[in-house]
Amino acid sequence: MNTPFDSPLFYSLLIALVGVERLVELVISRRNEQRLRARGAREVGAGHFPAMVALHTAFLVSCLVEVWGMDRPFILPLAVAMAAVLVATMALRYWVISTLDGRWTARVLVLPEAEPVTAGPYRWLRHPNYLAVILEIAALPLIHTAWLTALLFTLANAALLAVRIDAEEKALTAAGGYEQLADQPRFLPKTHNQPRSGR
Repeated sequence: MNTPFDSPLFYSLLIALVGVERLVELVISRRNEQRLRARGAREVGAGHFPAMVALHTAFLVSCLVEVWGMDRPFILPLAVAMAAVLVATMALRYWVISTLDGRWTARVLVLPEAEPVTAGPYRWLRHPNYLAVILEIAALPLIHTAWLTALLFTLANAALLAVRIDAEEKALTAAGGYEQLADQPRFLPKTHNQPRSGR
């Protein structure tokens, strides 16, 4: 279904902008990585990093393929809602980057004996950056009802994050200090009625 404006074209421009934003993140990540390695940081879980890059690249391509190839409709209320979620994920991601202040990288780098960050969104969550990724992978395709991409890449991302988070948390625990966050939820802030749990 076509709208008065060329929605697939505008959606493609949005995907291109997200791709540019990813490149900006890589620049930030590489700059921080160099500084952290100079301070003695060690990388863990390096084996899954190529899979993560491939997943996120394929995700953006799949958004375009599904919209153009399967003629997905543009539904304005859904698009507006999902765009709002997308903006929120970007805000959360850059809040994380700002809070980590030079310690944010796309790779998992652990700085020996460094205290875990407990400011910003880390006051409520252990992994706010991954929450932003989870929401983005669901929201970006659904702006143009690419539901198949949203579903498949949500499942693929869940499998990848299971590996990444396990490696990250084990390394942070071994480095010391991370146990103080063991009671902090990973992705969803606690409500008053929730039991205290690290999951």
